[in-house]
Amino acid sequence: MYYEYEDYRISDDHEEIQLEIVESLLRSSYWASERSLETMKISIENSICFSLFFNGDQVGFARVVTDFASVAYIADLIIHPDHRSKGIGKWMFGVIVNDPRWCSMFQFLATDDAHGLYEQFGFSGSTKLMSTKI
Repeated sequence: MYYEYEDYRISDDHEEIQLEIVESLLRSSYWASERSLETMKISIENSICFSLFFNGDQVGFARVVTDFASVAYIADLIIHPDHRSKGIGKWMFGVIVNDPRWCSMFQFLATDDAHGLYEQFGFSGSTKLMSTKI
């Protein structure tokens, strides 16, 4: 699936993932800075991944782990610092949570930040675990 917004594009095609960029983005995060490249590769292979591109360059990433029946876990949502505060993360999160493959399932994520963003999409919960059923 492809989605476009201004000069940005989201793709869930694994072939388009720029692994070196995703590794760099995840290493800059508080939650995956110590994750090995091998673990990153395995998690990507076993997830539905969303890559965010700006003029062909990957500037964001997220993935969903799901059984396609009852639950979807949203993980590793990250936007390059140069592209934050432009509404791009909100757009990307909206694309992900409204994906027809799991939009009617129990969705959850674990996070230490951006609670205000996630609450706009109906997520609520403790400071670490947020969930919704849309």
